[in-house]
Amino acid sequence: MQKIINSMVVNISGDKNKQPIIFIHGFPFDRSLWNNQVNLLQKDYYCITYDIRGLGSSYVGDGQYTMEAFVSDLYSIIGELQIEKPVLCGLSMGGYIALRAVEKHQRTFKGLILCNTKSTADDNSGKLIRAEKINQINVDGLDAFTEEFVTGCFAKESLKDFKEIVDLTISRAKQNNPLGVKGALLAMLSRTDTTEYLSKVQIPTLVIAGAFDKLTPPTVMRDMADRFKNAEFAITPRAGHLSPIENPGMVNDLISGFLKRRIK
Repeated sequence: MQKIINSMVVNISGDKNKQPIIFIHGFPFDRSLWNNQVNLLQKDYYCITYDIRGLGSSYVGDGQYTMEAFVSDLYSIIGELQIEKPVLCGLSMGGYIALRAVEKHQRTFKGLILCNTKSTADDNSGKLIRAEKINQINVDGLDAFTEEFVTGCFAKESLKDFKEIVDLTISRAKQNNPLGVKGALLAMLSRTDTTEYLSKVQIPTLVIAGAFDKLTPPTVMRDMADRFKNAEFAITPRAGHLSPIENPGMVNDLISGFLKRRIK
């Protein structure tokens, strides 16, 4: 079932009486990033995916986004659907949103799954890189930016072995509105650092890294996982920054196992 909530396209699968899971996609993708996980989990869980403001089919507006606005959008979905104690599952930018949402009101949630993401904010070098990406879109266009950026998200092995998936992912990302993509870059550039809060997280947490992730390497994610009091950490083989689509079987096993063990 599909709904429009606060100008965002939201997909709902499964039984609303079962444990809810909200999946938050990364940049510059859309809710389809989680198709493999939803297809498996909708039998036993209430699965919600949505297009983050400015991306996919959601409302673009003026492109002046902040991470706080993205978090408010998430809470509006929770409120509209009257969801109680969801598990949050976020990848990359989706992880930034999930971490800030938990920092803001941890008791809203029952569990946290972080894929290919980090808690630290951009340092000066990172901010300059994001600014240059905005300039690249302005000068060279969205297609050129998307081709380069999304290709870099995949492991070299994936580029060779899963060309059809890579091409489809790039094609979908090229459908975004350039204003929305630049707005998401601004939101990430200006986000706060949630690292100091990690030790205060009490809900069950799973951290999943990609073995060949160049954007959030396993060493960075392991360091983040160690800051939680009791987080599980796993590395997905044969995957770069997009573990859920590069090695969906492994990610599905990790998520379903975590949910059965830790979410009661």
